Formats: sequence, C-alpha cells, structure tokens
Amino acid sequence: MKIAMLAPIAWRTPPRHYGPWELVTHLITEALVERGVDVTLFATLDSLTSATLDGVVPAPYSEDPSIDAKVWEYRHLSHVFAQADRFDIIHNQADFPAHAFAPLVDTPMVTTIHGFSSDRILPMYAPYQDRVHYVAISDADRHPELRYAATIHHGIPLDDFPLDAKGSDDLLFFGRLHPDKGAAEAIAAARASGGALDLYGIVQDQGYHDRAVAPELDASIRYHGAVGGEARVRALGGARALLHLINFDEPFGLSVIEAMACGTPVIATRRGSMPELIEHGVTGFLVDTPAEAVKAIERVGEIDRAACRRAVAERFSVARMADDYIALYRRILAR
Repeated sequence: MKIAMLAPIAWRTPPRHYGPWELVTHLITEALVERGVDVTLFATLDSLTSATLDGVVPAPYSEDPSIDAKVWEYRHLSHVFAQADRFDIIHNQADFPAHAFAPLVDTPMVTTIHGFSSDRILPMYAPYQDRVHYVAISDADRHPELRYAATIHHGIPLDDFPLDAKGSDDLLFFGRLHPDKGAAEAIAAARASGGALDLYGIVQDQGYHDRAVAPELDASIRYHGAVGGEARVRALGGARALLHLINFDEPFGLSVIEAMACGTPVIATRRGSMPELIEHGVTGFLVDTPAEAVKAIERVGEIDRAACRRAVAERFSVARMADDYIALYRRILAR
C-alpha cells in the first residue's frame, strides 16, 4: 500500500510549537510507517519524518513572510496531484483546496476534515463526495449534508505524556488566545475559585489578548506564551485541572486528551466534541455556565488522575488512530 500524505503548509510537520493539523499529520504518518506502510509525506521542505519527504514549499508561510500562502499552496497541490498515479491513496490533511484536483485523477482520495468551520465551505465538499472519502474527527463535527466514510478520533503517543500523579494546586489554560477558546472565561473561573491560573498558547487575536487577557495578568494569572517539548508536557501534567471553557463547537481538542494522558482532569463547556472526549465525573466535568465551572473546580479533587490516563490509553492512542485509518484504506481499495 502506497500512501501520499498531503500536509498543510502553514507550519512545519511536525510543528515547532503550534500547528494542530500538522501535528496530527505527523502522528498518523509516523504510525503508518511503523506498521510497514509506504508513505510519502508532502510537506514543507524543513519537515521531519521517517517517511519519504517530498515537496516544493521551502518553509511554512506562518513562519516565513516571503512565502505567499495562496501561491505556494497551489504549487504544493499541483506537485502532489501531478504524480497521483504513483499512489494507491492520497490522504489529504490540508482542507478543501485539494478537492479541486480530485476529479482530475483516478487515485482514491481521503480527506480528514479537521473542523467544518461553516456552511460557507460546503460548496467545496458536497459536489466532491462521490470522489473523496470524508473522515470526521468527531461525531459532533459531522455536517448533515455530507456522507462520511468514518469518524476517527485523533490519537496521541501515550509515552510522550507521562502521568503526573500529583499535579499541583494551580489551574491551566492551554490553547490559542482567541475568543473561541475561552481564556477570559478561564481567568474569571480561576479568580472566582481563588486559584492561580497558568495560560499557554499563541496569541491568535491580538485585540482580544490586549482587551481580555493582558489587563488580568498578575501574580496569580500568568501568561507564558507558546511552549513545546518537555515544557509542554510539564505544563499539561503539572496542573490541578485544565479549564477548557470554549465558546464554539470545537471539533476535537488535542490539548484535552493530552492533559488527561498526563493525569490532569478537564473542565470543559458542554459543546462540540467535548462530551465525546470527557466522561463527566470520571475524567473531568462538563459544564454549561460560569457558576458550574467554579463548582467543578471545587470538586476536581474527586477525579482520579490515573483514571484520566487510562481513558486516553483505551480510546485515544495513536496506535488506535493508525489502525482505524489502515482499515479505512483497505475498505476503499477493496471496492
């Protein structure tokens, strides 16, 4: 089986810090290679992989201002589809622009939809569903007008996220600083509970950061910027709870399962995929109001941190994710 894995080009694969789509692409690619699948990763040329790396984009457009996103995205896609007949399947991780090329080749195509942002993008999905096999990353993110080949939850390499059996007394926010992700709500909940809060993530909306986050920073509300590697793991594991008080229907939430893998319970707004990821009262709490979030913080000591890790090991391993994709590839090729 020969797979062309089409990565986005906003960030390197894997990303240095932020880049969830690129991170998932990396995890899938490496797990497939471990299982003996012949994978060619089409990504920025600074990417790191044990697969065969191919590409034309010198650097990620979010890191190198000389890279015009639209120009290089289409150059990237053309480079992949010009050699489509070399592969059994093209696995697209790079959103809907690739669908424009799907009718021009015979190679079957899989698209992992990393979040169906709005009905405005439906014209680049619905007309192509006879050619492209769509994968949802949660049942909550399925669009009623599309046919899906599967729902495949993301997985993470458990060994990269060791259990921190004790955590700390401090609360955690981990995500981009944007109104969708609820940093202001996390700050308010932490203040109301009397707890300290550490915030990690890129500033995606500078106005929001300046208006809702920066004025609140003090000795107990601390912003650390984006982190990767060991610092990321320490942040995820060394907390009393992750506050994930989102304001949108989040399609998945990698930081949620990463935190739980480290033993950190998650307090999340009951929206989007959160009920699929969190078992209420076992791995965290699902809340509907700010008052419920504060009460959940008070109850978080009831959660067994080892149970959080077990839940991730059982349901959200990278091995399970890879096996699910291989099973999908085989079903497609058997047709």
